[in-house]
Amino acid sequence: MENNQKKRRFKLFDSQREGRGIEKSDVYTKTDLKGFFLKYKECFPNLLTVNLLMVLGNFPLIFALIAMTTFTRVVYMAPATEFFPILRGLFLQEGELSASTLIAMATSGAQIEANSMTTATYVLFALSALSIFTFGITNVGTTYVLRNMVTGDPVFIFSDFWYAIKRNWKQALPFGILDVLFLALIGFDLVFMYTAGDGLMMSIFFGITFAVALIYMWMRFYIYLQMVTFDLSIYKLLKNSLIFALLGFKRNIMATLGILLLVLIDFFLAFFTGGFFMAAAILLPFVLIFSNGAFMSTYAAYFKIKEIMIDPYAEAEKTEEEPTDVTDELSIPEGEA
Repeated sequence: MENNQKKRRFKLFDSQREGRGIEKSDVYTKTDLKGFFLKYKECFPNLLTVNLLMVLGNFPLIFALIAMTTFTRVVYMAPATEFFPILRGLFLQEGELSASTLIAMATSGAQIEANSMTTATYVLFALSALSIFTFGITNVGTTYVLRNMVTGDPVFIFSDFWYAIKRNWKQALPFGILDVLFLALIGFDLVFMYTAGDGLMMSIFFGITFAVALIYMWMRFYIYLQMVTFDLSIYKLLKNSLIFALLGFKRNIMATLGILLLVLIDFFLAFFTGGFFMAAAILLPFVLIFSNGAFMSTYAAYFKIKEIMIDPYAEAEKTEEEPTDVTDELSIPEGEA
């Protein structure tokens, strides 16, 4: 009897006591904007770890960051305008500064601090190029973790990360190289078209390049997700992702706006504030931005993939019927990974 009373008395501290549980009405199953914020709140602590994996996984890029500083460069003073050599020649010819020369020197004779690359700088940039081999592998590992977060599956970040890499590295490595090269080509084309001139044809070319860049960005929402979910060739991954980039237009737009908002906030803190906020802007990419942007794209893309590539097969298994033609057009394999 005394034992029973003690159990009742200390029931509050009983770690084995069953909790209230989760009511059916408490579970929000829709995949809309409200569902995103609920899932984001739940997954936010894990996103910090995922961001760390993204940074460490592409560690060669750290060499590029070092190379872009003045740590390995030679700093010198350079003319601020093209008139400086002329003014310097007048000064040497006159032997002394006249009033007109003084005025000209004040307006056009300024110098600025410049720097030049050294051998060490080139070596660091060369080392940073090794990221071309880590990019796809890191993406496939973190995409698998993010997919499990979005679906509500149990997440063991480090073991899931390595599991996905071991299972998909043979496809992720070559595609990661192609991905980096294509991203670099698109970036170069955008900068070139934007700075080439203001003519009508250049504006049209810039618009076409921008559209291609946007579509490829949306395709990337789906490529790595399909890679960790299905057994498809790279050709089919690209083909399906192009279709999804169009079918999931609304969700893709929302994810793009969210990613753009993150970048704009960081840009504002970096260039329009100072002190603590500027330091925070420098740290944000290493702590938050990469994983948060990837989470948005994963949430936007996965449920569209599930709707078209997974659900019809689940229904077909229940009813023992063939899946719809829409799924067949996407070249779906027989089973889910």
